[in-house]
Amino acid sequence: MEIFQLEYITLITGGLLVLTGLWGIISQKNLIRMVIGFSLFDTGLHVIMISIGYIRNGTAPILDKAVDKVNAAGQIVDPLPQALVLTAIVIGLGVTALMLAYVVRLHKEKGSLNITNFKDLKW
Repeated sequence: MEIFQLEYITLITGGLLVLTGLWGIISQKNLIRMVIGFSLFDTGLHVIMISIGYIRNGTAPILDKAVDKVNAAGQIVDPLPQALVLTAIVIGLGVTALMLAYVVRLHKEKGSLNITNFKDLKW
């Protein structure tokens, strides 16, 4: 048995990306760095979701001659995590673009990207 199997490497990598992104969101005062932290967090979640849906030596979810009809559930890769991650990538891109648009607007209004300079409750 291999100690470092592909599933564990991707899970650890995704977990590290999530933790790095969470650290960037919480600890940084610069708005751009916070958006980058969110993007890292989002990417880490995508990697974790894909690695959970991985089956070693699995085939595409197409029932043909390569797949035994009796044991098909153990041989094919579940396409649902892949579809969810594809949708999440598009949504994450839209949310990141919206956050960057807010950052540009805040910089135009206040002239700063430091979050401690924003003390107003209304704009």
